[in-house]
Amino acid sequence: MRKEDMILISVDDHIVEPPDMFKNHLPKKYIDDAPRLVHNPDGSDMWRFRDIVIPNVALNAVAGRPKEEYGLEPQGLDEIRPGCFDVDERVKDMNAGGILGSMCFPSFPGFAGRLFATDDHDFSVALVQAYNDWHVEEWCGAYPARFIPMTLPVIWDPVACAAEIRRNAARGVHSLTFSENPSAMGYPSFHDFDHWKPMWDALVDTDTVLNVHIGSSGRLAITAPDAPMDVLITLQPMNIVQAAADLLWSRPIKEYPDLKIALSEGGTGWIPYFLERADRTYEMHSTWTGQDFGKQKPSEVFRDHFLTCFISDHVGVKLRNDVGIDNICWEADYPHSDSMWPGAPEQLDEVLREHNVPDDEINKMTYENAMRWYHWDPFTHIAKEQATIGALRKAAEGHDVSTQALSKKEKTGANFADFAANAKELSGNKD
Repeated sequence: MRKEDMILISVDDHIVEPPDMFKNHLPKKYIDDAPRLVHNPDGSDMWRFRDIVIPNVALNAVAGRPKEEYGLEPQGLDEIRPGCFDVDERVKDMNAGGILGSMCFPSFPGFAGRLFATDDHDFSVALVQAYNDWHVEEWCGAYPARFIPMTLPVIWDPVACAAEIRRNAARGVHSLTFSENPSAMGYPSFHDFDHWKPMWDALVDTDTVLNVHIGSSGRLAITAPDAPMDVLITLQPMNIVQAAADLLWSRPIKEYPDLKIALSEGGTGWIPYFLERADRTYEMHSTWTGQDFGKQKPSEVFRDHFLTCFISDHVGVKLRNDVGIDNICWEADYPHSDSMWPGAPEQLDEVLREHNVPDDEINKMTYENAMRWYHWDPFTHIAKEQATIGALRKAAEGHDVSTQALSKKEKTGANFADFAANAKELSGNKD
């Protein structure tokens, strides 16, 4: 397949929320107490919510900036591409990158919305609903052919969470972002079946995918506090390996044959060994641990329930059929530091050609699996011939994608402890 003829849907991108996002969706009685974006004297912008301050972590919005500017310093909106927070500019960036569709995870509330948990239940739920309404109606609604809608959970209340899942499913949302390790955030683990049962019921009843994103709990890889950042970045997918094991051996997997879970930003190269190990664990130990998958092996159960994704994963693409070709999607990770934007098509094409991936398998990984798993069809709004890399880039001619140095601060070094502190802020985890 020619690179220009591929269709790309990314199942993992991110939003830097605009300052006016609550204006049209939060009841007026709560507006004065809502999170707000504050511009600081040093030029940085930070979200403030009561006594919590959430910086714009630089690695979360480095698209279009030189690698020399990557870092963890707080930054202002004027130091990042407008496509990070402006939906019209985002679509232009998507066109320039040859990307048809995108599913966008939140930033300042944390991937699981823990920030919105307060001692006022009604206010907390109102914040989640306002965020979801903004995301669905304004962000995704502005370009329905371009965004897979995703909503935040009410993670502190499974009954309210179930209601929010059903509310959004009624308007076509089949994606929920969630923590990869709720027990690290002070909530019951995935193994507490009764606690989370209302949520599992709602997910299955509405064909909604539970997306567990790496790092969403604030629990990072265990390493020395003074370890260099390279250690943390290397170990990032390890969060999702633990979640995969927790969920694969959990009761919901056995109780709900139609439950769907996405391991977001977790990569794919590790999965064949993980499945081999799970099968051996079952063979050697199930008689005394009491695990029972009926006539299936854990690896077969995994392929019934789990979606995985990759950015540029040579090993994962090489072993794609050991992972499960129907269980793999592509991701761009815009505007994070792992993103290949705007050269994603070129790097992806290189990986696909190296491993002689046939056209039908390319289509599954680049867009068909995403459409099927998330019940999302962009072609009700856009013709296929207008959705290819070549067509989108032609539509973006003249759009500036040059690398630009935007930082106004001197770069400083950072270690694991610095990132861990920021991660706890983003997750709302103060422990």
